[in-house]
Amino acid sequence: MRFSANSFMANCFIVKPLIGACAVSLTAFSYASANEPVVVSSKIDTEGSVLGELIIQTLERNDIATENRLQLGATSVVRTALEAGEIDVYPEYTGNGAFFFDMTDSGVWNDADKAYETVRERDAEQGLVWLQPASANNTWAMSIREDVATENDLVSLDDLAAYLADGGAFKFAASAEFVESALALPAFQQAYGFTLGDDQLLVLSGGNTAATMRAAAQQTSGVNGAMTYGTDGGLKALGLVVLEDTKGVQPVYQPAPVVRESVLSEYPEMEALLNEVFVTLDLDTLQTLNADVAVNGLSPAQVASDYLDTLDQ
Repeated sequence: MRFSANSFMANCFIVKPLIGACAVSLTAFSYASANEPVVVSSKIDTEGSVLGELIIQTLERNDIATENRLQLGATSVVRTALEAGEIDVYPEYTGNGAFFFDMTDSGVWNDADKAYETVRERDAEQGLVWLQPASANNTWAMSIREDVATENDLVSLDDLAAYLADGGAFKFAASAEFVESALALPAFQQAYGFTLGDDQLLVLSGGNTAATMRAAAQQTSGVNGAMTYGTDGGLKALGLVVLEDTKGVQPVYQPAPVVRESVLSEYPEMEALLNEVFVTLDLDTLQTLNADVAVNGLSPAQVASDYLDTLDQ
């Protein structure tokens, strides 16, 4: 945690004979403060580690020293650490502003631009700065086998609705929560005008997308579609594609670095450096990076290094 120069000076003025010595010490303090490493953290999941490594390695490659605190914990843990000044920057998702600011009933989270502007403005009041978000959206999604999508020209959920209306074969693997939650499958069905009967659903216990994706990949009980998250690492490896949510049914969860304003003031070059990386992270790219860790067994550090090397070419 950083300590302010003001508090340091206040302590110095308590004993007047030491003012001269304190002035010297203050100069040394300011120099040390300006050169403290940036404490980079992330959540405990695969994608958090990849994004955290991208932040660390981008800064290190540009002579900004860092301290690695990746995989610190769940959202509440990392967010609290940032607010307390225990960490300086970590990748967060725009849609989580709904929970940070008790705005879960607001429709702004279903629009990428409005979600970003809202969370950026609200957090600015707390001295937290949101940098450039990736275009990738890690939200609840409906995905389908790539061979089925290609054969039937299925790109979006609008296409799926038309396909179902024409009697297209479809069986969907999902968790009970996804099937029953008003914000998930029922919301998709209402928005796009289709209904899946019991014989078109394979409801699996738990909410693990690895299980639903595997069911679709292996065509378990005729399954060819699956509940996923938009940037799941297993999608490409298992031959699944995300159907676009053109109506914005789900909240948008675009990852972006969130940094303490005081730290950004010390290292203003951070903004341009990290923006240049995150702007390249579209859906396909982030799926690939996650797959390199989750499926191919590479370390997040190696994946980040390899990706940054390609950007430098």
